Amino acid sequence: MLKKICFHAALLTVLTGCLSSSAPLRKGKVYIGKQGDQYQLYREGQPFTIKGAAGFENLRELSAAGGNTIRTWDTLHLGKILDDAYANHIAVIAGFPMPVSGFLLYYNDTAKVATQYTAFRNVVNRYKSHPALLMWCLGNEIDFPYKPQYNSFYTAYNRLLKMIHTEDPDHPVTTALINFNKRCIYNIRLKVTGLDLISMNIFGELHDLQRNLDNFSWFWDGPFLITEWGINGPWESEFTTWGAPIENTSTKKAEQYLQLYQQYMPVKDPRFLGACVFYWGNKQEVTHTWFSLFTKEGEASETVAVMEYLWTGKWPPYKAPALKYVLLNGKGARDNILLNPNSLQTAELLLRDTAGGPLRITWEILAEDWHTKNQDEPNLQKPVAYNNLLLPPQGNKITFRSPVKEGPYRIFATVSDNKGHFATANTPFYVVSR
Repeated sequence: MLKKICFHAALLTVLTGCLSSSAPLRKGKVYIGKQGDQYQLYREGQPFTIKGAAGFENLRELSAAGGNTIRTWDTLHLGKILDDAYANHIAVIAGFPMPVSGFLLYYNDTAKVATQYTAFRNVVNRYKSHPALLMWCLGNEIDFPYKPQYNSFYTAYNRLLKMIHTEDPDHPVTTALINFNKRCIYNIRLKVTGLDLISMNIFGELHDLQRNLDNFSWFWDGPFLITEWGINGPWESEFTTWGAPIENTSTKKAEQYLQLYQQYMPVKDPRFLGACVFYWGNKQEVTHTWFSLFTKEGEASETVAVMEYLWTGKWPPYKAPALKYVLLNGKGARDNILLNPNSLQTAELLLRDTAGGPLRITWEILAEDWHTKNQDEPNLQKPVAYNNLLLPPQGNKITFRSPVKEGPYRIFATVSDNKGHFATANTPFYVVSR
């Protein structure tokens, strides 16, 4: 009995020692400090709270809105991104892309792993002294499993992590998880040595984040960063009967961004280091409008104004046009609209507010984007357009011929003002062959 008590006491001591701090607190040009329960990121000796955006475009607009950080997912054009960021007083979280942990054909290939190590070391040494660099992110949503079969992944990961800290002791290293993932956090704590903080990409589950943080603090109470946050993704949305996700208008999205941040962002948590809104730029992900806060031409959505308010406490003088929705033959997306092929249809854009001056409406008909390389890699190219089916618009309405080919489509309306803003709405429909 005495031996059993001693064993349990020793085990408790070991666990307590392991759990007392989730990351070593290093001091360099950028480091994470701790006073009591409060964690704080420091940059050049000054407290730095990340007011960030996921993306690497529209940096002048980010700085003007009160943002101070971007995060990237890879090192492509990293030198230019760092230079542009520095010119706009923006810090950079530079991402190292890694295959997911389950890709064991890669991690068991010593030659490929060695090539990756050399390439990453070259990047670290090339950019570690750049004044815009804030931290490194080693892997994005790569997953941290438990089984011994993944030991080659952990060996490669820990070797890279050690290399980054050795070559560049001045910048912290994190990794980005999908949501608040207890399993990954367990395995990071038990199998990974040296991460300075844990980051999360979180959308629909942001509502539960603070509760999850509190309930799991007995095991992990270290600093964290939110590297992506935003409205519900297409995978979390309502769907039509044929499986097309239903997208809200940009006006509704702006309201949701504001509500999410004010009600659910854990800004008062002493472990919170900041957050990066998704997506500061233009991106195709199911649609070209779902996450895009800008058009390709650089027009800003209403969410950009929301972020300026959240970062600075002040609304900009102008916001984007406000929309209600697009109706197709008087029906909305939730009506599961079925159309005959090659037949005349009418769409109408309903505006919420027309007091902002002259507006320009652009209509598009696109095939539904159901193309993926695999479940983890959505298509990044805008789908085929059928704009030749559109007839000349009349005010807020347009008539078009439905496509001949059976299948799923969407009609998009984009509204632009003369002050550099846009708003967008779309409605999915399905053409049924006779």
